[in-house]
Amino acid sequence: MSEIFNTILYQPIFNGFVALYNIIPDAGVVILIVTILIKLALYPTTSKSIKAQKSMTEIQPKLEEIKKKYENDKQRVAQETMKLYKEHKVNPLGSCLPLLIQLPVFLALYWVLRAIFNGGGFELLYPFVTNPGEINPISLGLFDLGKTGNIVLALLAGGAQFLQARMFSRKKPPVAAGKGGKDESMSAMMNKQMMYFMPFITFMISFQFPAGLALYLFLSTGLTALQQVILFKTNDSDIANKDIVEGKIVK
Repeated sequence: MSEIFNTILYQPIFNGFVALYNIIPDAGVVILIVTILIKLALYPTTSKSIKAQKSMTEIQPKLEEIKKKYENDKQRVAQETMKLYKEHKVNPLGSCLPLLIQLPVFLALYWVLRAIFNGGGFELLYPFVTNPGEINPISLGLFDLGKTGNIVLALLAGGAQFLQARMFSRKKPPVAAGKGGKDESMSAMMNKQMMYFMPFITFMISFQFPAGLALYLFLSTGLTALQQVILFKTNDSDIANKDIVEGKIVK
């Protein structure tokens, strides 16, 4: 298993990092380029995940209504839930796939940065990649990407995660919304808790890991947030176009 991990992920990322550093001798800029390349490679799966997460957020009040309506019949709850998923074409596991894919990439990048900033691993270079001898961990003359405990990058990574999570937050419904409003309010409360919990976890990971990894988390999360903005605008535009047919508003 480790051989597959090294061949498919670790060694290509390591060689790509060193090759880019030979062209642009700034580790921070190289991490930016590597992050963009990784995000482009994962763009299709990330898009599906964002759409699935948004769909799950939108149908959450209906899910709560089903649970309350059939609270004494778990089998009926399961049936109605699956029916709701089918009607709205929602895959509840759709948002998990990119996370499962990104975790090995994250681990590979961690080992790559650790090896590079410790001056090792150059024996794994491909024959066509020049050995630079050493890689300077200082980026832009400001950040030592090889050291842990960089609070600035940790805060940036946590802040980017907060902004990304905030896009999925639900506004609290008015009191006049009745029972459905209570369910939506509960959903909003859960989303709000996650909106603060995940940034905290991101901050702690970024603070305890090498600053290069914190920079990657910040850039990766920021690019994902940008992707969400684009997808949300595209989705809203598609909905608006579907509501108007030959100059007439379709109700």
